[in-house]
Amino acid sequence: MGSKIHEFNLWAETKGWVIRTKSSHELNLDVHVSTRYNNIPDEYLDFLRVVKQCVSPSEQTWFLCENEYNHSTDTAFRWNEFELLSLEAAAGDDQWTSEIKTWWDHYLPIVISVHGGYSFYAIDLINEIGTIVRGEEPEFEEVTKVAEHLDEFLQLIMSNSLVIE
Repeated sequence: MGSKIHEFNLWAETKGWVIRTKSSHELNLDVHVSTRYNNIPDEYLDFLRVVKQCVSPSEQTWFLCENEYNHSTDTAFRWNEFELLSLEAAAGDDQWTSEIKTWWDHYLPIVISVHGGYSFYAIDLINEIGTIVRGEEPEFEEVTKVAEHLDEFLQLIMSNSLVIE
């Protein structure tokens, strides 16, 4: 396990997060996810091999883990919930629908939040590969870069430079 992931898990546990680690470090992502996102950075794959569940104390923000990507949780939000909402808004507009699908092909959601409105963090897989961006409603596809890579993202959370509730 990466040292930053281990450090984050320890930090999160002391802050009241629900952290469950996996007993085996195998990763079996749904074929639709692994095919669509075939260049996921190793540091996030390492996170997914280790972390089974990671939920903030408020239970309003959570990291997406293997079970979410494989549709094997009973959460009300799917891992691609905000893409689906955008597609619903674009219904009947083929060009807009295509633009939304293409955009989400480039960004893998890794955190979902319903705290103070819908927002997410995602990994850029095309433009600045590995950077972490944040998007929020109503225009989910308008994002702001928050970190150069996952380790920096986790460090920002631990240092309270990036508050996730």
